[in-house]
Amino acid sequence: MEEQANELIEATQAAINQASELAVEYAFSVLGAIVLLVLGWALARFVSRWAYEGISHLKGVDETLARFFANMLRYVLLVLVVVTVLGQFGVQTASIIAALGAAGLAVGLALQGTLQNIAAGIMLLVLRPFRVGEYIDNGTVSGTVLEVGLFATELKTGDGLYRMAPNSTLWNTPITNYSRRSTRQNEVSIGIGYSDDIDLALRTLIELAQADPRVQSEPKPEAFVNTIGPSSVSVTLRYWAKNEDWWSTSRDMIRLVKQRLEEKGFSIPYPQVIYNPTAARGGPG
Repeated sequence: MEEQANELIEATQAAINQASELAVEYAFSVLGAIVLLVLGWALARFVSRWAYEGISHLKGVDETLARFFANMLRYVLLVLVVVTVLGQFGVQTASIIAALGAAGLAVGLALQGTLQNIAAGIMLLVLRPFRVGEYIDNGTVSGTVLEVGLFATELKTGDGLYRMAPNSTLWNTPITNYSRRSTRQNEVSIGIGYSDDIDLALRTLIELAQADPRVQSEPKPEAFVNTIGPSSVSVTLRYWAKNEDWWSTSRDMIRLVKQRLEEKGFSIPYPQVIYNPTAARGGPG
């Protein structure tokens, strides 16, 4: 019994000594890991904030894009810090990096459409084919831009509805921006009779445009004969107006053109249809 007790005491003592050695050995690793985590976290925040401020001061860079790059840089630094801390404990970091790469590839394949929208969102924010408050149309999506995000663009349609369009649908198609230029052209065409005075009609259209303060003096408004139809001669007024006045000017000009020509005795002909009773019965025309 005494020998067994001595053996138990010796085994216990050896275990305590080994535990003490391990505690001393790993104490520095744990302390170093804590220091690395704290310093890495602080460094990631500092670099992220520095990157955000630097990118924000670049001309033409959207705030959303600056925050995206700053946050992405922060997360990359945090991942590097965690991998370094694991290396302090003897973990094979090469296998961890390989696993992260494989996981990133799998996530990229699974979120291919989402990543495509992110890439398109970055290009839209960098090249800025449209901005908040501008009216755009790409053939399938139209409206006033409310917000340009990394995944989708929010718009308000002409009838007041809310619309969200994935960025990839806006990046891969031609876009017409109706608000980018300060002025915009418009044309008003109307038919007059063959017996009417064409020169008088053209002068009347020019005078009408020049009398409207919303019509730009440069480029000058112009009037011309557009087409000669079977029952009328089409005359056209072409003028420029500011973007904010374009809609109201175009609506008013259509009404005023008709009223002014009628006041001056111009006829507004309608298509003539000649009834052929023989053709109507199916006989030879």
